[in-house]
Amino acid sequence: MRKQGYHIIGLHSAVKKCHWTHAALVERRFCYKCKFYGIESHRCIQMTPTTLWCWNRCLHCWRMRPKDRGLEWDDTRLPRVDDPEFIADQSIKEFKRIISGYKGRPGVDPRMVEEALNPKHVAISLSGEPTLYPRLGELIEIYHRKGLSTFLVTRGIRPDVLEGLEEEPSQLYVSLEAWNEKMYEKLNEPLVPNAWNLTLKTLELLPSFKSPTVIRITLMKGINMSPRDAEGFAKLLEKANPTYIEVKAYMYVGASRERLRPENMPRHSEVREFARMLSEKIGYPIVSESIPSRVVLLSRLKKPIRHGKGCPEGWKTKEIGDEYSGEYGKYLNDTG
Repeated sequence: MRKQGYHIIGLHSAVKKCHWTHAALVERRFCYKCKFYGIESHRCIQMTPTTLWCWNRCLHCWRMRPKDRGLEWDDTRLPRVDDPEFIADQSIKEFKRIISGYKGRPGVDPRMVEEALNPKHVAISLSGEPTLYPRLGELIEIYHRKGLSTFLVTRGIRPDVLEGLEEEPSQLYVSLEAWNEKMYEKLNEPLVPNAWNLTLKTLELLPSFKSPTVIRITLMKGINMSPRDAEGFAKLLEKANPTYIEVKAYMYVGASRERLRPENMPRHSEVREFARMLSEKIGYPIVSESIPSRVVLLSRLKKPIRHGKGCPEGWKTKEIGDEYSGEYGKYLNDTG
């Protein structure tokens, strides 16, 4: 994981520089979370308190799963638990250490580097299932006390943890790829019994949150994008009544390349069409989209809540004609 750019914190946490942090500083291109919710990509810490632990082994996940290398260990619970104050302090410290390398780099605005050295947001996602960290509510509270907003991303398999949080995140994400138990067993490969019913309990819990909630649907071409799938997802969305729905393309990155194929990545036009079908079924209008990230936003609010001051003046979306480098980039450029 260190070779892949993870900065390990303590016994079970990590920080990793997001692609969009680099793009913001070097190219002034910003993540869709900036466009949708005002999050400044260069000031966003991408971290996890559960680097190697999860109750699912999802096919589309970029994480290297133990079984991918013929290994087995108990990745359903942390062997030890680090103090949340330590995790928060060290995650901020590691992020600043990453950013310090941009000082003096040609083409990088020194003012943006100085802003980045004062991070304002934490994405608690990256790898693993964060609700397996038993002091998650304390960790969120500490980040808030330090002046950072938080987006918590979960597969929704621990409704007991979400219900018992001492402090809600600034925004709560629940990721979905399946809309029935059979599909869930195939795509998410749960490691614990009754996992699908736990997911349903999480969806039933979402309307009780005071913070905005998001259902993120990851679309895999040829797997979960038919009109029947749209009908199935619509029934779950009615149960959850989220503030937002993000319909997003699966991306052929990380260890998922050993399980899926480039052809499983839908084009943005296909993502938009699926979002349109959902919109018609549940009545959430489409309010925004980001072509580079292949994501479409549906919302029951006229305007999404802004959690940051947004992208700096002169930022670029490069929504049309994006160019990407490397083998992955060649595929994107060839397929649109």
